[in-house]
Amino acid sequence: MEETNGLTIQDAQQIVDQWIKQYGVRYFSELTNMACLTEEVGELARVIARKFGDQSFKEGEKDNIGEEMADILWVLICLANQTHIDLTEEFRKSMNKKTSRDKERHKHNPKLLAQREEQ
Repeated sequence: MEETNGLTIQDAQQIVDQWIKQYGVRYFSELTNMACLTEEVGELARVIARKFGDQSFKEGEKDNIGEEMADILWVLICLANQTHIDLTEEFRKSMNKKTSRDKERHKHNPKLLAQREEQ
């Protein structure tokens, strides 16, 4: 496995692509990967519901939030690679959009301010 210290999004996209070519035979179809992504998000939701919600862990279940997030990232990167999306560029554009749209919005949200004061 490649060194992952200082890993960029672009690096991650290349590592996933190399892994698919070496071990995975080919990418699953986009539709299959979308179903896999949905499944992985559900698995993360289950762990969060048990850790932070009212449910408790069942016997044999574990608190593996990071693992579930990494699984989501893996499938998302697969989808990006097979649809020729540069996630670094798209993330940059998304951050710019959020900043220009929301740079003052959240600072003045009474719901967020009230929760911060309670903590």
